[in-house]
Amino acid sequence: MVKVVGVRFKKAGKVYYFDPGDLEIEVGHRAIVETARGTEYGDVVVGIKEVNEDDVVQPLKQVIRIATEDDHEHMEENRVKAAKAFDIALEKIERHGLPMKLIDSEYTFDDSKLIFYFTADGRVDFRELVKDLASVFKTRIELRQIGVRDEAKVIGGIGPCGRTLCCASFLGDFEPVSIRMAKEQNLSLNPTKISGICGRLMCCLKYEADVYKEAKDELPYKGSIVLSAYGELDLAELDNLEDQEDAESALDLALLDGEQIDEPAEPEEPVSNGGPAQSGESPIPEQKTAQNRDRSVQERQASDQEGKKPVKKGGKSGRKRKEGRPKRKKPGQKKKRKGPKSQH
Repeated sequence: MVKVVGVRFKKAGKVYYFDPGDLEIEVGHRAIVETARGTEYGDVVVGIKEVNEDDVVQPLKQVIRIATEDDHEHMEENRVKAAKAFDIALEKIERHGLPMKLIDSEYTFDDSKLIFYFTADGRVDFRELVKDLASVFKTRIELRQIGVRDEAKVIGGIGPCGRTLCCASFLGDFEPVSIRMAKEQNLSLNPTKISGICGRLMCCLKYEADVYKEAKDELPYKGSIVLSAYGELDLAELDNLEDQEDAESALDLALLDGEQIDEPAEPEEPVSNGGPAQSGESPIPEQKTAQNRDRSVQERQASDQEGKKPVKKGGKSGRKRKEGRPKRKKPGQKKKRKGPKSQH
């Protein structure tokens, strides 16, 4: 077991773990740590805890010290200098005519490096740009290309739900999201409905994906035949996460021949002589079963015998032409002229 402490360098950024040593560090403190980029300034978001050695990447970097007020002021000065460097870099990019979009810029805590973040459709040859920027700022320049999801994380914004973007507020890492998750949750597959402002699938599709998957494994598939109080039925609709009481009232079940049935009414308890009915006297509620359909067929047959003959299908029109009615003239047919017969 090793002791670690979690430090975050940006808002909603990834949490990195360091060796606290003998320092008494608590959540909310600011610390100066050693990283691969040099000395950095970050916020402690995970207090001291013990974890297995296999769960961390060895060797662990060391926490140098707890940050002071002077360190905080120095970090604010670096943010102001990075904002000015951003405007200068925009002018340089426009002058060189490079197809790239500048997103953000930052100085490391020890001022040893100036980092620019940008997006582009493909690879960009920015070697001349780096030389130009190094001559202006007199420090090491690094240009780092990021994706559209990282761009939304850095810039921020409002999502389709009306709330601040998850990636810019609390998500530390991007987890893979697939269209299969939208299908399992019965969501519309319209790209405009399930895509975020970055143009990719919304990260929130991942939040309930595991719950829907577990519920789907325990329930029958849509279109399968199930056995219920009404007999064998086709499962027409399925809501994985709906409450059982709501599902019984909202589920639309269809008979095998396509006829819909209604929910049976609650049986009224008959009252006899001012008291409840005895056991065995309560009537059975009438349900719409195959017997009801046979009864409706018998009623139609009885009405046919009274004189309502069923219509016979004949020809294209489906009706038999009555006798004595003249044939209709077809459109475009010329009328024959009647005249005296010629005598030979």
